[in-house]
Amino acid sequence: MRKMRDKERTVGRQKQRESRGKAEARGTSFPGTAKHASERKQVFAAALKRVNTELRRQHNLAARTAHVEAARKALALHRAANFTTHPPAGATAGDGMAPKPSERRRKIIAGAKIGRVSQATKVAQAVRDARGA
Repeated sequence: MRKMRDKERTVGRQKQRESRGKAEARGTSFPGTAKHASERKQVFAAALKRVNTELRRQHNLAARTAHVEAARKALALHRAANFTTHPPAGATAGDGMAPKPSERRRKIIAGAKIGRVSQATKVAQAVRDARGA
């Protein structure tokens, strides 16, 4: 359809140029359909417009269908994720859990040293206060 429209457009433009005296006649003669080329071009252009509109409509319908299917699948996956079931533990062999020893090193601090830093801060502040008086 595009080829037919383009052909009629070419013929119509050539006829216009010939009638204005801007171009020589192409070939010996055009076939009988060349008489109203611009009108025929408009018919083909309108038909092409209808075909393009229908193709666009079908493409949009297919895209919409694909989007709806993808959305339904995503919703099903989302809902299925909320109901994950874990298998029951069942009977276990062995003695069960074993205590895991701590890897932190043990800090043994003498009772006399606990609080010495905060006490040193209090003493230093008292010395500064005494200087001002």
